[in-house]
Amino acid sequence: MGPVSLLPKYQQLNPWKGDLAKMTHLQAGLSPETIEKARLELNENPDILHQDIQQVRDMIITRPDIGFLRTDDAFILRFLRARKFHQADAFRLLAQYFQYRQLNLDMFKNFKADDPGIKRALIDGFPGVLENRDHYGRKILLLFAANWDQSRNSFTDILRAILLSLEVLIEDPELQINGFLLIIDWSNFSFKQASKLTPSILRLAIEGLQDSFPARFGGVHFVNQPWYIHALYTLIKPFLKDKTRKRIFLHGNNLNSLHQLIHPEFLPSEFGGTLPPYDMGTWARTLLGPDYSDENDYTHTSYNAMYVKHTSSNLERECSPKPMKRSQSVVEAGTLKHEEKGENENTQPLLALD
Repeated sequence: MGPVSLLPKYQQLNPWKGDLAKMTHLQAGLSPETIEKARLELNENPDILHQDIQQVRDMIITRPDIGFLRTDDAFILRFLRARKFHQADAFRLLAQYFQYRQLNLDMFKNFKADDPGIKRALIDGFPGVLENRDHYGRKILLLFAANWDQSRNSFTDILRAILLSLEVLIEDPELQINGFLLIIDWSNFSFKQASKLTPSILRLAIEGLQDSFPARFGGVHFVNQPWYIHALYTLIKPFLKDKTRKRIFLHGNNLNSLHQLIHPEFLPSEFGGTLPPYDMGTWARTLLGPDYSDENDYTHTSYNAMYVKHTSSNLERECSPKPMKRSQSVVEAGTLKHEEKGENENTQPLLALD
């Protein structure tokens, strides 16, 4: 048996051995390991990259009903990577991307971080984005479900904030290849809150993320989910493709099963990791920059100044910021549960975002 490499899996691939001159400008900045990963996992070939892109672009004429607002090489390439260079599938995803935006015009009006609704969602931690990537080079997004104050953030604005965040992140070609993980902590998420997750808005989210966005989701992990989150599966199931029932994992409070898939050194303490607790303002500060203001400064009055001139005092109290909740899943060392094999069905994947 040969020596065992201690490098992360995505760095254990054979280094790129092709002529670096073959690399197009579209692969500039990618590490040799990532280029080789794209070749092995995504069928990406620098010799015919431009031909692949052009063949997808040539299909646009077949859908005159859709306004393709962006068709440059770098943009089309992310759809090819998301569909492993199957050109027909990549074009279908490209068409669905723009069709989803045409069918949901209000969602993409003023689609930027300083839009008041998106800004509130970002400040409340929807989504959280960890600074470091996992051992496969994937970016980790976090959602603390209990922080959804339904008098303050609509589900649509949270979805808009997530989609905007993904738009920013997917500009990184490394993430186009390595992909994303999503962890949802359901601690203290009430039945009343869950009742607002109607089939129509769940379908809107699934169509926006699964069917219409060029990202590779390596896993969606539920942690500390109550029984009624399991019941949501029956609502989601009709909207899922058969091939996508692989990558949502329900861990319950068994964080050991989470750590088998995402190593603790890449996770904050809320998920039994070795990193400090997640700061809810981290990603908001990244997107908003100088426009970011913390919870004490971002008042309903400032929101009114941008949107509404005359509002009743009752509505102001109803919509004003409330103290952020923290996840209750912080685990001290040595207290993680150990499940016998086959004992906990929650670790089985029920569905997936491909």
